[in-house]
Amino acid sequence: MDDTAEDWENVMWSDETKVELFGINSTRRVWRKKNTELHPKNTIPTVKHGGGNMLWGCFSAKGTGRLIHVKDRMNGAVYREILSQNLLPSVRTLKMKRGWVFQHDNDPKHTARATKEWLRKKHLKVLEWPSQSPDLNPIENLWRELKVRVARRQPQNITALEKICMEEWAKIPATVCANLVKTYSKRLTSVIANKGYVTKY
Repeated sequence: MDDTAEDWENVMWSDETKVELFGINSTRRVWRKKNTELHPKNTIPTVKHGGGNMLWGCFSAKGTGRLIHVKDRMNGAVYREILSQNLLPSVRTLKMKRGWVFQHDNDPKHTARATKEWLRKKHLKVLEWPSQSPDLNPIENLWRELKVRVARRQPQNITALEKICMEEWAKIPATVCANLVKTYSKRLTSVIANKGYVTKY
């Protein structure tokens, strides 16, 4: 709570998410004629066998970092490989200041001894993170933004989905990222006020 806006600007936020082939999982409403509820144009098809992409991404107040499609089942070794190939290049691209701080949650892959050791060897400062805290990570707002943008483009297959995800992530304005970080202390205040329950964030 005592950290300044400048402190939060020095954080590289990260997380994983899954983007489904048929858009965001939310209620859709359609205008339709009576007795046409089962007509294909009034329904949303289901996807068999995991119709989506698992993504890892990062961002800072300066904009979005790399977004990558996680092709293998994520484990500690895969996660460390992702970090080595994408985290530091993102830090350089976004011209983060010396002493920048890395944020990831307490997923077992992130807190594994080998991962902690890798981070220590790279001299990376990691933000202390409470358990069960989805409202605290502003990247959740970027995932929502990405999923809405991707759903608008209606990709028809997994290859198109991956391409569109990359394109839309790159198009998210740096101002959106800056605003998420700028309002971070308000987010913390809101989570505390709601005693850890859901907030508007």
